[in-house]
Amino acid sequence: MLLDLRIQNYALIEQLEMRPSPLLNIITGETGAGKSIMLGAIGLLLGNRADSRMLFNNERKCVIEGQFDIKNYQLQDIFESEDLDYDAQCILRREISPSGKSRAFVNDTPVTLEALRKIGANLMDIHSQHDTLLLGDAVFQLNLLDLYANLVPTRTQYGNAYRQYRRLETDLRALEDQAAQASKELDYNSFLLSELEEANLDKEDQDALEQEVKQLEHAEEIKYKLSQALHGLRDSESCATGTMKDASTLLSQVAGYSETFRELRQRLESCLIELHDIADEVETAERQTEGDPARAEELQARLTVLYNLQRKHQRRDMPGLLETREDLRQKVGSVLNLDKEITRLRKDSDAALAQATKQAARLSESRRKAFPKFEKELSTLLADLGMPHARIVVEHKTGPLGASGSDVVSILFTANKGAQPQTLSKAASGGEFSRLMLCIKYMLADKTALPTIVFDEIDTGISGEIAVKVGRMMQQMAHKHQLVAISHLPQMAAAGDTHYFVYKEDRPDRTVSRIRQLSPDERIKEIAHMIAGAKPSENAFQSARELLALRGEEVAG
Repeated sequence: MLLDLRIQNYALIEQLEMRPSPLLNIITGETGAGKSIMLGAIGLLLGNRADSRMLFNNERKCVIEGQFDIKNYQLQDIFESEDLDYDAQCILRREISPSGKSRAFVNDTPVTLEALRKIGANLMDIHSQHDTLLLGDAVFQLNLLDLYANLVPTRTQYGNAYRQYRRLETDLRALEDQAAQASKELDYNSFLLSELEEANLDKEDQDALEQEVKQLEHAEEIKYKLSQALHGLRDSESCATGTMKDASTLLSQVAGYSETFRELRQRLESCLIELHDIADEVETAERQTEGDPARAEELQARLTVLYNLQRKHQRRDMPGLLETREDLRQKVGSVLNLDKEITRLRKDSDAALAQATKQAARLSESRRKAFPKFEKELSTLLADLGMPHARIVVEHKTGPLGASGSDVVSILFTANKGAQPQTLSKAASGGEFSRLMLCIKYMLADKTALPTIVFDEIDTGISGEIAVKVGRMMQQMAHKHQLVAISHLPQMAAAGDTHYFVYKEDRPDRTVSRIRQLSPDERIKEIAHMIAGAKPSENAFQSARELLALRGEEVAG
């Protein structure tokens, strides 16, 4: 419920404040006085686009602020989703700077326009000519019927099932595209993998192969050098082992004279043992070294295979080649796994489609049951508002599954006896459209959670007793929702719990728009003006008193 509305520096409004009643608030005033400007400001508060050209004073910012009581409207989840602190009192504020920059706040916390719209949509519902145009839209009509039949929970269940089906279908299509692309590469990747698998890389030591090839290619040189080394170590008259043995004998002869000589002899004996071991190993290596051209050719061919694979796959060593093989294994294997995953997803998608179809059938059946009651109740209300021959028919067709189910509906209407109902865009005039929307809002008054409804001249095209009935209907709606109605009809003005008057004030430099709440005497005068013009007669004043008396209001003199 709107508790307080403040508008500063917007269009013709320098500063305006309004504290509406929780029931029916009527706003009247001459054409161009600023009533529509107020609606524009409220639209900005609810997230509409801003335009710096609408500033009253181009050197100051525009501020629009609304304070709402929201404790009864279960909005905690929305506040939590936007990471906002929740409080029973909520303040929305919109600021537009002279440069055109716009900022939005909820309880003094900066928010995006999208967040402002999301919260604002749950605080106010502005009915305007745009709503009248929407009434001709099939999706809008279906939403109205679902609200009327209390099918929002059922429709939510269907929506969840349908979205699950669509998600699975999207995943399935993406996976099928991936599989199709992978299939194109499968043959080539399989060839590359086969080539690497046949190379038997797992037990291969490239460094050892390269070393063995070098030895085989230089076997004669190696054997000769080892023989020479052995000759110098052990097989010549002046070999190293013989010379060291002689030195060791000499040191043993003097070891008894000094501990140092004895230690030197022991060290030399250790070296002699090591030298004998080296000579033995050199001898073994010399005997084993033999040229083997066939073996060398075989190993070189093997290395050529490895070098070619490394160049082909742009790898520098054996670990890189093994990594490439593993990548190819995964790519080839993934194609086979994709087929399994596609089969699983297709099964899940079919199951989700069956569930969504079942939910759509349930929703459709509930809708069809509600159509006759909707047609009868709306026709009755229209008859009470001066259209006794009005007839409403809900035309229903079944289409493919969509976000709202499988139903395609169209509300058909005729105001004339014996005439065939047609679509609203063809059959309803502007005044009839307004009465249709009013009746629908009236029917939905106890079925929707919108706290404040704003009607912008919904009484267009009606007058007399019908206007009185419209006023009574809005009074009844006001017991469920706070209403604000902009009107030019005296009957509507008299129906309000509170009456606000919008007027222009001419200053020496410019014209400004103002609003004030009328006292009981001022209401009589304003309604008399609405009845008879600028100079109302006593009869007009009496008619104004009678209209006010219809709502049980005490009227002075």
